[in-house]
Amino acid sequence: MTDAVDRTGQQTRQRAAAAQLKRRYGRERRFKFYGQLAIGIAVAFLLLLVGRIVEQGHTAFYSHALTTPVYLDPARVDRAYPAGANYLQLAADQQAERLGVAADPVAVREVRDLFSSELNFVAAAAVEADPARIGQTIQLQAPLDDSADLYLKGEISRDTPEDQRVLSDRQLDWLDEFKANGQVEARFNSGLFTRSDSTQPELAGVLGAVVGSALMLFVTAALALPIGVGAAVYLEEFAPKNRFTDLIEVNINNLAAVPSIVYGLLGLALFINWMHLPRSSPLVGGLVLALMSLPTIIIATRSALKSVPPSIREAALAVGASRTQAVFHHVLPLAAPGVMTGAIIAMAHALGETAPLLLIGMVSFVPGVPDGLTDPSSALSVLVYIWENASERAFHERTAAAIMVLLTFMIAMNAVAIILRRRFERRW
Repeated sequence: MTDAVDRTGQQTRQRAAAAQLKRRYGRERRFKFYGQLAIGIAVAFLLLLVGRIVEQGHTAFYSHALTTPVYLDPARVDRAYPAGANYLQLAADQQAERLGVAADPVAVREVRDLFSSELNFVAAAAVEADPARIGQTIQLQAPLDDSADLYLKGEISRDTPEDQRVLSDRQLDWLDEFKANGQVEARFNSGLFTRSDSTQPELAGVLGAVVGSALMLFVTAALALPIGVGAAVYLEEFAPKNRFTDLIEVNINNLAAVPSIVYGLLGLALFINWMHLPRSSPLVGGLVLALMSLPTIIIATRSALKSVPPSIREAALAVGASRTQAVFHHVLPLAAPGVMTGAIIAMAHALGETAPLLLIGMVSFVPGVPDGLTDPSSALSVLVYIWENASERAFHERTAAAIMVLLTFMIAMNAVAIILRRRFERRW
């Protein structure tokens, strides 16, 4: 009787244990599923974001040009000053004559509006290279206006009512005719990388913003890296542990969470209004971004120093090294991968900042490339903001292209951080 009861109780406990084990395995499977679902959702949103940017911006990497014969009329092209001729009007008049609308001033103006003002520079360069061409007919690759370019890219639809689009039906017919005749050619838009900002979308490029961002990052790195690493080494290795250092650590952690626009207000008040440094310059931008990057670099460096085992310090001290020698000859080199990773991530974060740069005047239109740290400049992130708020539709594709360039730099910097960490990482 007792044995039967014991067997029954044992079977009950086994069933309860099996049920509990089944529930535990079920929870583990659900947790694993939830984790995979979260990763899948994050990857899906990332692909959606990148796909949307690429879809909108890939068309900015090529543009269309019209190959057309242009007679360099000596009466309209001065041999002594060929750059002063109005080649745009000259090409438009001759193209209108070939289309049979030369007698209609409105039609001539519509033909001229199909060409970009860049045609003046292209034709002037060709004539200055060989002045003997004056009086001859040359084949000129005339860049098209941004609206004509958008139509050939499929961004402007003929189905849109004529009063709701920039191009008239007659202009669309001409573009279709040029395309059917093989006169229109799509080519790589090298100007996107060799020009600076412009009020005309087809002439706008990112060169000035790239140079400005590089100069700002140079100032940021030159200030934030030595100061941030030095402060982290002192706080972690040399500073006494008391309420004052605890207060400093708390404030550093709080500063890392301060909105970036607050640093812009600080830079405006300190560097521009008080120190009178030039507004909209890479120097001021770099100083503001250095202040913003310091907390991140300090926190990352301290974490890297903490990851070095105490036995390294103790061994160095045991063989007669001073505390300074133990830190700089042994601890800091072993923590270098983490320090470099934190520094590069901080620089990448600074590269993508916009709000503090707007407050120090970098939202201004700057058509040239800065020659120094005190020249007016723009930045890639600010250029994205400016172009997205522009009224011309062609700027929107260039906005996405600028985002792609910015993301390329940021991905490259993060990739370098990962490579350095894996290359020099020590496992304890």
